[in-house]
Amino acid sequence: MVASHNPGKIREIADLLGPHAIKVLSAGELGIPEPEETETTFAGNARLKAMHSARASGRPALSDDSGLEVEALGGAPGVYSARWAGPGRDFAAAMARVERELAAKGAIEADQRRANFTAVLCFAWPDGEAQVFEGQVFGSLVWPPRGDKGFGYDPMFLPDGEAETFGEMNPDRKHAISHRARAFRRFVEACCDANG
Repeated sequence: MVASHNPGKIREIADLLGPHAIKVLSAGELGIPEPEETETTFAGNARLKAMHSARASGRPALSDDSGLEVEALGGAPGVYSARWAGPGRDFAAAMARVERELAAKGAIEADQRRANFTAVLCFAWPDGEAQVFEGQVFGSLVWPPRGDKGFGYDPMFLPDGEAETFGEMNPDRKHAISHRARAFRRFVEACCDANG
């Protein structure tokens, strides 16, 4: 099961698991409430969410904790990326806040707007066993945001070497290079390929 209530994240993980003939259920579908994310690292929050869902469901659970880290903002919003969007998950407002904070620091040129997405997956069993897998992708931030694909901060993130933001890319292209895809490849190598 996917330990998430975020539809965009669930869709991406389901797409990534599709080729491995693994069908996913979400924590929301099983009525498992989201735990409070009290850790200060992506790995800590991923482990917390996976363990919570695995124990509550009695099934193996895969969680993701991910976010945008902006160099000029000292790594913010980082683990607080979703919280910057508020309870209504208004990422247009969150992107505008990132832009305001960059402007306040005079970060106008691309080399002043360096950022990365980090994703940490945790695969947990109900007995408490868990493994963690991390992936990152680096790029810069554009303004105004471009594209209506993806979710979260995708429309303002331009990966290094690409002409399109994550918000403009078709899902197959994004899945080939994203932070989540990179973490996911490590998960597959460790947990899927060895088990057929």
